[in-house]
Amino acid sequence: MSSIRRVVVTGIGAITPLGSTAPAYWEGLKNGVSGAAPITRFDATKFKTRFACEVKNYNPTDYFERKQAPKMDMFTQFAVIASDEAIADAGLLDGVDKDRVGVIWGSGIGGLRSLQEECFQFERGDGTPRYSPFFIPRMIADSSSGNISIKNGFRGPNFVTTSACASSNDALIAAFNNIRLGLADAIVTGGSEAAITESGVGGFNALKAMSERNDDPASASRPYDKDRDGFVLGEGAGALVLEEYEHAKARGAKIYCEIIGGGMSSDAYHITAPDPSGSGVVLVMRNALRDAGIEPHEVDYINTHGTSTPLGDGAEIKAIETVFGEHAPKINISSTKSMTGHLLGGAGGIEAVASILAMKYGLVPPTINLHTPDPEINQNLNFTPNVAQAREVNIALSNTFGFGGHNTSVLFRKLSE
Repeated sequence: MSSIRRVVVTGIGAITPLGSTAPAYWEGLKNGVSGAAPITRFDATKFKTRFACEVKNYNPTDYFERKQAPKMDMFTQFAVIASDEAIADAGLLDGVDKDRVGVIWGSGIGGLRSLQEECFQFERGDGTPRYSPFFIPRMIADSSSGNISIKNGFRGPNFVTTSACASSNDALIAAFNNIRLGLADAIVTGGSEAAITESGVGGFNALKAMSERNDDPASASRPYDKDRDGFVLGEGAGALVLEEYEHAKARGAKIYCEIIGGGMSSDAYHITAPDPSGSGVVLVMRNALRDAGIEPHEVDYINTHGTSTPLGDGAEIKAIETVFGEHAPKINISSTKSMTGHLLGGAGGIEAVASILAMKYGLVPPTINLHTPDPEINQNLNFTPNVAQAREVNIALSNTFGFGGHNTSVLFRKLSE
């Protein structure tokens, strides 16, 4: 691991299909709850997929003033809500130099809901093109980091990473590097998405990427299962406060864990399909291990990308076998997407939170709906099927991969002096 500056996690927050706070999210994860249910955001009757993992009973007025909420797309609302929880958890507003605190956020799609609404409605009344003055600020992806910064007065590095489903982990790695290189003392990071819209569902249906198990949504996301038929769309946000170790110690902050490495790579293969050989995934995990200065046998838990797609799941497992060799069967592997669905660019945020809490509580969340193992996938590995497993987790790896061949891996470790 680089000896420049150590980086720790001092706050977490989440709003997810399993619960609207990090503790509620963890309760859902450890109990193997599915967040999938019929879509309520719009009338999905005529769509091939009529279910998703929505944030339940979401009402923006529970979090924002009546005039404030319409100025933000739902993905930004989720970003602010999760960040508020993480910032409060870290006690980050108390006596810190806000010139040295930044926000680096991830979102793969951004304000899709706002874009869709304006495109549907721009010919208002007499047919003259009219657009809301909030349209562009709601739509652009960097409105998430901008709103978090404005609300809290953080004047450090501020931007958004957009790399499809790898967006959140790319944001985490950028935040990690900014802190260890001395460009900031603390950064709020993570990711959010709110793409459960007509265009989001219809677009992914057209790609034949999503499950169409409308008769049983709760069992639709089934990574590594022989009968998997695509991913389930999710929404929400996960947030972390990353902080330089000595800075955190000096202000008496509680510390969840240390972030010790991040890897990035490209499949350089296809705009939507993963490389079936898993070569890009092999490279990204090796890059993360090299950056952290650790050996493969030191990893206890992998929160996999595991989307429940026929091609993607197998390629990732092949890569894990290649990188970890004889140690692979000794690792707990689980896909929490089996419960939350796939948050696209927000996935890495909530999955980082899941990995950190698995470390904190010594409990690996399960891969649910794994009932008929796929004979094409090595079943000698421990996929943590259906029920959480008690295990001391000292080092956790979180993988996210995105359309375009973007691969990212992040490593967390229990704090050692």
